[in-house]
Amino acid sequence: MSRTTPLTPSSFDPAVGLELEMVVAHATTGHSLPIKHYFPALQATLEGAAQPVTLDGRCVALLADDGEYGLDNGFNLLETSTRPVRRSEGGLLALAGIVNRGCRHVFDALRADTAVVLNASQHPDCPRDLEWYRRVRVERPIYRELVEYRGWRHWEGIDAKAQNGANVQVSVQDAVRALNVMIGTAAAHVALFANSPLEAGRRTGLKETRMTVWPRVFHESRFAGDAMLTRFPPRPFIDLGDYFRWMFRPGTVTRSLPLARRHDYKSAPTVLLDGDPSLSAFLASRGWTGRRTDTGERVELAPDAAHFEHSQIAHFMDARLRYRLATLPALEQLMAAWRVRDGLEALFEDCGAEIYIEGRGPGAGFADEVLMAEAGEAVADSVVMSPAALQWGLLQRLDDAEALLACWPWQRLSELRDRAMKSALADAEVAAFSKAVLEIAREGLSAAERPFLAYAEYVSETRRTGADRMLETWASMPGADAARRLAMVAERHRAIIPL
Repeated sequence: MSRTTPLTPSSFDPAVGLELEMVVAHATTGHSLPIKHYFPALQATLEGAAQPVTLDGRCVALLADDGEYGLDNGFNLLETSTRPVRRSEGGLLALAGIVNRGCRHVFDALRADTAVVLNASQHPDCPRDLEWYRRVRVERPIYRELVEYRGWRHWEGIDAKAQNGANVQVSVQDAVRALNVMIGTAAAHVALFANSPLEAGRRTGLKETRMTVWPRVFHESRFAGDAMLTRFPPRPFIDLGDYFRWMFRPGTVTRSLPLARRHDYKSAPTVLLDGDPSLSAFLASRGWTGRRTDTGERVELAPDAAHFEHSQIAHFMDARLRYRLATLPALEQLMAAWRVRDGLEALFEDCGAEIYIEGRGPGAGFADEVLMAEAGEAVADSVVMSPAALQWGLLQRLDDAEALLACWPWQRLSELRDRAMKSALADAEVAAFSKAVLEIAREGLSAAERPFLAYAEYVSETRRTGADRMLETWASMPGADAARRLAMVAERHRAIIPL
């Protein structure tokens, strides 16, 4: 719902963080490479103490002062997550320092595996079969549930599909407005950072093939509701209650639910409920029988507000609302607030909620020698921070962003997103829309923050995305086999630190 006057108080001190996924490849051949020596090398290079996190006896992350250095779904796909940085701490400027230092640490540590990070949002020539999947998958309990119980084709994403995901804090009252803006402007985020034109050693005909992962993952899902939660919503959301009714509606099936409140949703001991109810049905019950995913033990689980909080990760759209409650309300309070217009907003404020908008549209991108030669150091230096700057700027100008979206039928915005995946800025309408989104974001940034938009503005002006540059490298060796082309990609498109 559009409001003409922002409800965010002037004293609000929002934070911003970054989840950055990185495609790992052998430095010479370019082959997808599951890391082996990376974490010991990283621990040696990190400043200060870093706490290892292990699964099945293997290190899968290091927790450091500035964030977490870990893995996404496989040992061939790194994921670094920074700590949130408040505006009063320097906001985007301070975050850029953390990210730049972190990338240096990662790139240095990968040398222990003779590996590099590719400037790509998906590995250009990597298997996705079950054998490869079993070899490189991180053994998180949630993945066993998704594959073995829900029937997800989780291996469709095991070829290192990578995003640049900013997390921008918004006020509780502005949360749904901000989410609608990020969903509605998805075409711009996809197009400007499109970086995956190749798959399995072939051109795909798309500039951002990475975004096709969800229809393939859910192609044979046991529950139709899983695929429903990946699609562009039929209309903007009205309030938090409306958003959660969409997410937990009849026809959806709750994931397994934790025995106790924990924020580690990928590894917490959980219960699969008998009869596969929606979360709404479970929360309205007195209790539900099921079995533990770790031991197989039969239990009865009593519904709790913690199960509502835990289930916030149920969908896979281009933007997601993430939150944490300082105090957990009684289930009765939660259900009563959920039935009232803006009721969850009031309850979340009373419970000290911190809400972030998680951007999921931009593909991962880095500076490489091709971009440096073409666009110069200032543009190359801004690549990693550009998606966060775009999101941060937009969410400071919600009225303007909503006014732009009001000029478009909502379903046309969904079609524009699909066209952005295919053609990026070669589509004139996508290019014009992306330029308008960029102009709003620029106005939402301070003078000191605007240089972070340099890469996005360069792409908008030239209509040349990372996908276009990679395709040119691929086509520059006529008659060469896929192995030689891949080695050239590794040489020309390995990530570098410009400064």
